[in-house]
Amino acid sequence: MFSPVRRVIVGSLGALVGSIALAACSGTGRHESNGYEVIARYSHDTTAFTEGLLWADSVLYESTGLYGHSEIRRVDLRSGRVLAARALSPTRFGEGLALLDGHLYQLTWKSGVGYIYDVATLAPTDSFTFPGEGWGLTTDGAALIMSNGTDSLRFLDPKTFATVREIEVRDKGLPLSALNELEYVHGELYANVYQSNWIVKINPMTGDVLQWFDLSALVPHPNQMSPDKVLNGIAFDPKTGDLLVTGKMWPVLYEIRTGATSVR
Repeated sequence: MFSPVRRVIVGSLGALVGSIALAACSGTGRHESNGYEVIARYSHDTTAFTEGLLWADSVLYESTGLYGHSEIRRVDLRSGRVLAARALSPTRFGEGLALLDGHLYQLTWKSGVGYIYDVATLAPTDSFTFPGEGWGLTTDGAALIMSNGTDSLRFLDPKTFATVREIEVRDKGLPLSALNELEYVHGELYANVYQSNWIVKINPMTGDVLQWFDLSALVPHPNQMSPDKVLNGIAFDPKTGDLLVTGKMWPVLYEIRTGATSVR
């Protein structure tokens, strides 16, 4: 049986198809072996190519991707209804999203530019540049933390956008790449591993992987899936301590509660 690292780094197409075929869309209930419990299910817009997700002051914010379809959105969690949205230029592919000091920060994929919005109005207030690709984005309250599809995470000064420091993510000494959407939770980082059904918890000081969560049981029915409709999107609710998770163009957004038991 493949370990999570091997699934991501050297897993075959057959292993990926097999993991999807075994997945089933579940309701609430305990997934003891996977280290989480499903608390609730909510509707999710199936046109939303989810790249960034965050929860603040009882409001869900979402960054969506694809050229000509990228937006930043304010969403009603319970209904999945889009309350407000601002579209990006058709030449921009939206990516990770973070909220810091009353402003939303949104990355783009290959354009090397990010955008800043007023959180109350979604009005754009500024832009910034960065080298390489933009994937996931979060904040520890002081720095912006971004992924770029490799095993590296960069900590950016939110005023100058210069790299303050960089960590390399390692699982038992092996590099873990394809890190995508990020969420900072109580001094630890959670990350989607792109094109897999796994979320990892990372020590942001050392880059060491602390825990793996297998969300295969939440993947929609295989007939609804395509290679692009993968798990992506993590938000944290500090009031409940729960995570909100979904995928690109998924019909469901899940509220899950993670346990203390490691799945490794």
